[in-house]
Amino acid sequence: MLTDSLIQLLPDLNKAFFQTLYMVGISLSAALILGLPIGILLFVTDKGLFLEHTPTKNILGFIVNIIRSVPFIILLVTLLPVTKFITGTTIGPTAASVSLSVASIPFFARLVETALREIDKGVIEAAVSIGATPWMIIKDVLLPEAKPGIIQGVNITAISLVAYSAMAGTVGGGGIGDLAIRFGYYRYDNTVMFTTVVILVCLVQLIQYGGDYIAKKVDKR
Repeated sequence: MLTDSLIQLLPDLNKAFFQTLYMVGISLSAALILGLPIGILLFVTDKGLFLEHTPTKNILGFIVNIIRSVPFIILLVTLLPVTKFITGTTIGPTAASVSLSVASIPFFARLVETALREIDKGVIEAAVSIGATPWMIIKDVLLPEAKPGIIQGVNITAISLVAYSAMAGTVGGGGIGDLAIRFGYYRYDNTVMFTTVVILVCLVQLIQYGGDYIAKKVDKR
């Protein structure tokens, strides 16, 4: 009976799994494209750094903090008009990716900033003293030195996005969370609930293991 139930569920599970990967992929890409430069800017404009600019630091930090302080489920609902404008709909994985992207960008930016803060200030001062341009310092000093920490930040962001994507299922965002809500919770089907939890746990473990492995490989310290 249990086996038959799982076999019937396989097509939906397969679709939901790839929808989750789709949402995580889009939002993680947005985090890398926009969150990385924002995180770098938050660091280099701080007091005592080579591009110190307090207004930029404060304004950018304030915006990042506001978005990060809003619980994702509230952010998801608040951004529904924006989502509708961008994608033409408020349901489905593409629509959910808008809110996931907005949540992931400031989250990853702060992780990048934290990774950069772990760099020995003497290395940065040495680069400044030999006349390196800001772009050269960022490209040849900051990013290589902070690479393991940034990769771990990508890892943490991806895992958080898996959890956020499950929450997106509560408003018809698709993915494993949507499957768990519609087929598991509403129909009181414990088999579906248990199966979706196991899939999410396995996915998170794979992401964690892969991120840790890559971070260790690139860490030359």
